[in-house]
Amino acid sequence: MPNSFGSRSTLKVGAGGREFEIHRLSVLEKAGLHPGRLPFSLRILLENLLRTEDGRSVKDSDVRALASWDPKAEPSKEIAFMPARVLLQDFTGVPAVVDLAAMRAAMKKLGGDATRINPLLPAELVIDHSVQVDEYGTDKALSLNAQIEFSRNKERYAFLRWGQSAFRNFAVVPPDTGIVHQVNLEYLARVVFTTTPDKDGVIQAYPDTVVGTDSHTTMVNGLGVLGWGVGGIEAEAAMLGQPMSMLIPQVLGMRLHGKLREGMTATDLVLTVTEILRKKGVVGKFVEFFGAGVAALSLADRATIANMAPEYGATCGIFPIDTETLRYLAFSGRSAEQVALVEAYAREQGLFHEVGTPEATYSDVVDLDLASVEPSVAGPKRPQDRVGLYRAKRSFEDAVASLAKPKKPEKKLSSKTNIGFAPLGETLPEVNNGSVVIAAITSCTNTSNPSVLVAAGLVAKKAVEKGLSTKPWVKTSLAPGSKVVTEYLAEAGLTPYLDKLKFNTVGYGCTTCIGNSGPLPAAVTQAIEDRALVVCSVLSGNRNFEGRVHPEVRANYLMSPPLVVAFALAGRIDLDLEKEPLGQGSDGPVFLKDIWPSTKEVAEVMARAVKPEMFTKSYGVVFEGDERWQKLSVPKGDTYVFEEDSTYIKHPPYFAGMLKTPGAIGDLRKVRALAVLGDSITTDHISPAGSIKKDGPAGKYLVDNGVDPKDFNSYGARRGNHEVMVRGTFANVRLKNLLAPGTEGGVTRHLPDGATMSIFDASERYSKEGVPLLVLAGKEYGSGSSRDWAAKGPLLLGVRMVIAESYERIHRSNLVGMGIVPLQFAAGESVASLGLTGEEVFETVGLPQMLDAGFAGGKTLTVRATGADGTVRELKTLVRIDTPQEIAYYQHGGILHYVLRSLAA
Repeated sequence: MPNSFGSRSTLKVGAGGREFEIHRLSVLEKAGLHPGRLPFSLRILLENLLRTEDGRSVKDSDVRALASWDPKAEPSKEIAFMPARVLLQDFTGVPAVVDLAAMRAAMKKLGGDATRINPLLPAELVIDHSVQVDEYGTDKALSLNAQIEFSRNKERYAFLRWGQSAFRNFAVVPPDTGIVHQVNLEYLARVVFTTTPDKDGVIQAYPDTVVGTDSHTTMVNGLGVLGWGVGGIEAEAAMLGQPMSMLIPQVLGMRLHGKLREGMTATDLVLTVTEILRKKGVVGKFVEFFGAGVAALSLADRATIANMAPEYGATCGIFPIDTETLRYLAFSGRSAEQVALVEAYAREQGLFHEVGTPEATYSDVVDLDLASVEPSVAGPKRPQDRVGLYRAKRSFEDAVASLAKPKKPEKKLSSKTNIGFAPLGETLPEVNNGSVVIAAITSCTNTSNPSVLVAAGLVAKKAVEKGLSTKPWVKTSLAPGSKVVTEYLAEAGLTPYLDKLKFNTVGYGCTTCIGNSGPLPAAVTQAIEDRALVVCSVLSGNRNFEGRVHPEVRANYLMSPPLVVAFALAGRIDLDLEKEPLGQGSDGPVFLKDIWPSTKEVAEVMARAVKPEMFTKSYGVVFEGDERWQKLSVPKGDTYVFEEDSTYIKHPPYFAGMLKTPGAIGDLRKVRALAVLGDSITTDHISPAGSIKKDGPAGKYLVDNGVDPKDFNSYGARRGNHEVMVRGTFANVRLKNLLAPGTEGGVTRHLPDGATMSIFDASERYSKEGVPLLVLAGKEYGSGSSRDWAAKGPLLLGVRMVIAESYERIHRSNLVGMGIVPLQFAAGESVASLGLTGEEVFETVGLPQMLDAGFAGGKTLTVRATGADGTVRELKTLVRIDTPQEIAYYQHGGILHYVLRSLAA
């Protein structure tokens, strides 16, 4: 390695003088560069370049460019970033391992060594997305849901066990352990990473950096670890040793000062931060928190804010390493040697923040007085739509008309259909517009934070003591992010009160927040359907996009865990909690203020109940799993034998007919629109997620393959089967395709005949006709979760390009990674302003030449749109293939093809 700046050096740590090889940032001062003025996040990237400089992917000029960063410049300089490790969850991890298995098979066909396909970086997968809330409200819910989860997913779990034995550098945390981001925060994160000794006994130390196949990987930013979410496609390339191409970003600093007022929660704070930063506009930027107010926030509060970086649109939202970081590491069971290394390394590299640390230079700065934060919720369908708690009623009333679907004639319901709770009367009068039918304490955002979970327990305790109970139509659940939560709630004596209000633990993993809500009671479903009701969910999660939480629930509000309990008691969202009671207690009406715990109460319980040994106990056996996991029958061999009749794990078609060298890229011609979509189309709208409808294309496929509807499982669990997933792409029940006006769901019109049919059926017809497809869209296309299937699904449907007004970062990258070209309308132009209907025939003009020239002549591409009457419009679009490395990926047909050819050669 060139070591052009002479940065390689030795760091001695502790009384014993343990030695580590490091790359000192301070040496750059001798070259006239000043890393001390950079934001902490860019210092971490700078160390990464110094350490990985090889004269090819990383040159000395890249180091100089980053060290000389212009905070106001528009990002244009490409650098290669090599993370320390890759983090996976099972929904995105299973297809990643399927792709690796398929790459081994393809490598064999190309005449190469299949065992060369291995993660070259440590890859850790946490199984947390498969548990569903089938059972709730009883002390048996946890064991029953775990049993159901295992029976549904046995084949997937056996496949992951095969991957763990077949691939090097790949570890799996078994199901029913915790949520991936909380496990990462509490156990997996190193903060300072170390290598195993080389042949000379040298151990390297460097910042722990991570990319993950879940957008909320950013949660670990609260610990000072730089990381963010990427698509599964990018993660696979990183695992295979490909540096991640990125532009040096702008960094917005958010200066925090003051402290939270009495009774405010970290959730109130993060919803406020999300609203402010979304309005500011931070897509594609780093956000860094600094100022005196940082010291007033616990590590868990910081992690709550970092978690929701995707919701405020940033690549990451990072806090610096400080004494609170060290305290948390020690408290959560990290060794004294590791904590000492973190402190010594961070101080040596100028990564440690304390009183008197000079402020970094930022691209822009936003101020937030923590004392200005008010009680907040967000909804009814976007996390950035913060609403003051006492304005929630008005928020719902203003939105209800736009959320409703056409009303059917009202039916009388028999009380015999009231399954799972006491009779509510013949017409279920209590279930109405605004009724809360799901109340879920769930998600990595808040279950990592003891303050809000203890507060929820105290609200439950006070409510029970005052004679309140949860309304019978509310489906309640508590899904802790780790078993530590169960330990401290029990130690605090709060579990019996949560159980009394039916907030029994239902599982350890992501549940309601990703749509694993399970079925509603039959009577509630019937009331919603018969009366076209707009009912509501309340959840302590980070996502409330349309159709995500539950297909029958049209309004969804994010809020803190104690507020989830409060709204379960009230049973409706449309009440003013400042003036109206939650319900009638044993001594009269009970208001929210009567049961809300003080900040002091919460702190006292935490001090008594949350203990370091809980972390060491829970994580001492983190990789072992239960008896069911240990007794799985695991396939053997270096290459996986895909079973033809499997409905979970199928051999994907991406490498079919692949040659050692890529074919020539041509212009896209005679392209038809598969869908014309509006603004804020999320990956939830595009990628299959949640439950599988029996009468949809995916449901029909499963039935035709002998699967009973009760065994459909979820789309997430079926992500290893491309046949299911392609049929569920663009099938979200709330998708509105403007090409098929008046419809809702995965519906389109086949052109030119205009026949209405499912998007999948239309794609099949177009495929037989040899017609390539495109998608037209508005602003923020592909926002939300970093789902690889939001790119894989469209590719398999025949989509070869997308033209949108703007893109979310990860999705744009994923499109390129799957060989789909993302184009962007010229500024101020849109489908509507250009008068496009989607009935045109489209073609690109000069795309291959632009790519071959590396965009030397610019990135403006002409797209011709020919109407049915022969009228031709020429659209000026921006090609969003953003880096030279992405050009190579696109020319190879995708990132996996590029990597496979590179390894085969």
